[in-house]
Formats: sequence, C-alpha cells, structure tokens
Amino acid sequence: MRRPPEFAAVAAVAVVAALVLAAGAGAAPLPAALRLERALPHKGVAVEHLRERDRARHGRRGLLGGGGGGVAGVVDFPVEGSANPFMVGLYFTRVKLGSPPKEYFVQIDTGSDILWVACSPCTGCPSSSGLNIQLEFFNPDTSSTSSKIPCSDDRCTAALQTSEAVCQTSDNSPCGYTFTYGDGSGTSGYYVSDTMYFDTVMGNEQTANSSASIVFGYSSLEALCSNSQSGDLTKTDRAVDGIFGFGQHQLSVVSQLNSLGVSPKVFSHCLKGSDNGGGILVLGEIVEPGLVYTPLVPSQPHYNLNLESIVVNGQKLPIDSSLFTTSNTQGTIVDSGTTLAYLADGAYDPFVNAITAAVSPSVRSLVSKGNQCFVTSSSVDSSFPTVSLYFMGGVAMTVKPENYLLQQASIDNNVLWCIGWQRNQGQQITILGDLVLKDKIFVYDLANMRMGWTDYDCSTSVNVTTSSGKNQYVNTGQFDVNGASPRPPYSGLVPAVAVAVALIFGGFSRR
Repeated sequence: MRRPPEFAAVAAVAVVAALVLAAGAGAAPLPAALRLERALPHKGVAVEHLRERDRARHGRRGLLGGGGGGVAGVVDFPVEGSANPFMVGLYFTRVKLGSPPKEYFVQIDTGSDILWVACSPCTGCPSSSGLNIQLEFFNPDTSSTSSKIPCSDDRCTAALQTSEAVCQTSDNSPCGYTFTYGDGSGTSGYYVSDTMYFDTVMGNEQTANSSASIVFGYSSLEALCSNSQSGDLTKTDRAVDGIFGFGQHQLSVVSQLNSLGVSPKVFSHCLKGSDNGGGILVLGEIVEPGLVYTPLVPSQPHYNLNLESIVVNGQKLPIDSSLFTTSNTQGTIVDSGTTLAYLADGAYDPFVNAITAAVSPSVRSLVSKGNQCFVTSSSVDSSFPTVSLYFMGGVAMTVKPENYLLQQASIDNNVLWCIGWQRNQGQQITILGDLVLKDKIFVYDLANMRMGWTDYDCSTSVNVTTSSGKNQYVNTGQFDVNGASPRPPYSGLVPAVAVAVALIFGGFSRR
C-alpha cells in the first residue's frame, strides 16, 4: 500500500562534502492522448523510514521480516508522483466518485485489491498533504447514487473469503473491513456502492466520458469508505485520499469493470523515473515492440513471478534456485505500492557482493549500518554493472544501475550512490517495487495469466489495444481526438529541495 521508510535530510551540505570527498529506449512521438501530471517535488526522506513504511505496508500480509465479453474500450487514468523518495516516493492517480462526482487522489497499488477513500467523518485522517494536493472526504449521504453494502450481499461474501471484509452481527449489518499493518497503523470502514467516472478510448479513435454504476449483484463498482486511520496513514507528508488496488480479486476495479464489459481483463503502466515523475496507466494492453512475457504464478493473492536466477555483470549469482520457488513463505512479487525493492534474505549478500566486486576501479566503496554505498565522479552506467533477473521461460528483466541505486548526495563532480535494494530480513520473499518498475512498460495480462515488460521512455507514446482490434495511441497529453482541452495539472508545485543524506548512515566505514 504505502511507500517505504524515508531518507533523512541532513542539515549541512558541508558535512556531506567532507564525507564524500573523504572517501537509460524511447519510441518516436505518437498522437497525444494522456496528460502527464508532473509530480510534486518534496523534501527528502530517510532510508530507515522508507524501510519502515514498506514493512508497515506489508505487515498484514507477512511479506517483510474472469472476463466478460463485449469490452467497450481502454480506460485511461492520469499518473502523478514519482519513485524518487526525495520527491514523492509513490505514484498516484485521480478517480471521480459519487453523484455529483468528486475527485480523489489515490495511490496506485498493484499489491492490493480494494479501492478505498477516506470518508467523512474520519477519525485520525490527515486534513492536509505535503504533496500540495487538496484532500477530499467521501460522504455517502451527499451522493445520490450511494448505498451501503450489507453483509448479506454477494459482494461482501466474496470479500469475506479473501479476508477483505468483516461482518460481526446479522446479515443486514453493514459490510465492513479492517486492515492492520505491521507497525500497528491501519484503516477501517464500510463498503459502499456508487458511480465511478472515467475516460474511455474507443476503437473508432474517439474518447468518451464514461461511468459505471451499481445495478445489482456482484457486477458493480465498489468504493471503500475508510472512516478510521491510525499510525503511518495519519501522517500528512505524503498523504493522499486513499488506495487504488489493482489486484486480481473480484472486488478490484480491474475485475469489476471487466465484468461489466467496460474494459479488457488486462491493465498496463509505464511509470516515469525522472524526478518530475508521472507516466501512463490504462486498463488495456500496451503492445509496443520488445515486450517479453512470463507466466503469472496461479492462485496467488499477489502478482507472483517465477524468478529463477540473478545475473550480475554476466555472472550468475550462487543462489539456490529453490529459494525463489513461490509458496506461502517465499516467492517474487511485483508491487507498485512499494517504493524500494526487497531481496530475499538468502539472496541479498550475494547480490551486494557481486555489485561491489564489479564496480569500476575508480569507484570508492563505503558501508554503514548495512547500507553499501559508493562515491564516483563518473556516470553510473559506465561505473556500475547491469543486472539481469531471469524468469520462467528464460525471460530476462534488465535492471540498470538507476534501478538498484539511489543518489544520496553530490558535491562538485563526486556523487554518493547507495544500493536501494534492501534485505528482507528473515524472509525469503522478494518484492520488486517502484525503484525497479520505473522506466519500463508493465502489462498485467490477467486473461492469459502472464506479465510482460520492456524498457521504455515513459514520457513518449505507447500503443494500446482496444476491443475492436485496432490500436489507440496513448501518451502524456490528454486525449485530443475529440478536440477536448487538456486537463490542467494540480496547482501549488513547490521547488525541489536540495537534499544531502549522510546521517542515515552514521559514520562511514571504508570497505
């Protein structure tokens, strides 16, 4: 759900200067379609706090220490935020709910299933956000199309089976939920049914303002109303209105819209890795050249892949492949709701040791508090090795240095880089978060139970399939085939804060 622990800002650049001195394929532009909403630069955060946020997010899951026919088109969502923990540390989108509709900012999370937004009144919910966005509260009493879901409803029964609903009294009582995270933070509330509004790209190269309403039964949209929050969810620095789960279960928006015949049983994203962030998110299949696919592990609550080996600088790491076998206690998960990446405990040391051994001779190695860092005046592409993750079918995912390193500080020509992948202490679960996912197309093909990816410049256009078999171009501009005006970005952007990080590592030691 939430992004990880933050990188603590250091007061004096002079201190960092002393510490430091002591020691990547884009496509040609295509017709505009989806506006890139620039991420809001924000103050820096500490790696320990980033880890704690990720740990809290996964605590409830123990991860850290059918398609309908007649699909009408591709549903498009704007993308804001970035993977850079110094700026935002999460990606989010906007959804419109209720009648009259109100807009909500919600985190994009492929590691959970439920769309939920804070409702009014809300105990412990933040009223302002350091992202300079206007927070909203959903009030079912002011929406003419809203109704609470009782425990007797089939949709509540489905949520009970996946531990995403709570019913404590009679069948006529409201269908509720409680999510608790590892640090004791959590959220709770009730399920309500209402109308969601979105943009749809049709096969005739037209776009339409669409909506999906609740009629009866399971085939409806759910908005999850959160009326209580605690712990990390109450903090204001990166507060949003809720979480948009893109999981596989029946109550996910992806499943519901597909069952309604609104969108295909596939979604795709391309998360821009620059500090300004943004990107592309569609309920549809991106079909750009270079995409490779590997099977999704069936019958799993998350998007699990069969990771088979890790190669650094052309050398396969000495890791027993059985470590990556998916089970209740191990496996490899793709999760956009996690900021960093987490390697299974047994794979972490071989990975870090291989990176350290393969860096350019001009690179200085530093280590503190278990964090491997480096000082270099050269580009990371020329100084650090490329990593390849190999999945079932011999399919490789290229991991460039920017996908496993985080820039901590710079002075003159020297830059301090640290490995951003963390040890999943005591766990044999690997989680690929935003640090790995950025600057790549990812396709979640649920109809064929497979996942595809390729390196990509996410500021350029992509080709997306529609139900007609034709393709519609989607990129960083609002769909303009109807001559519609672009949607303005949210206001109040603040200048980027120059962040130098040293205190998070304490005193550096040479290695």
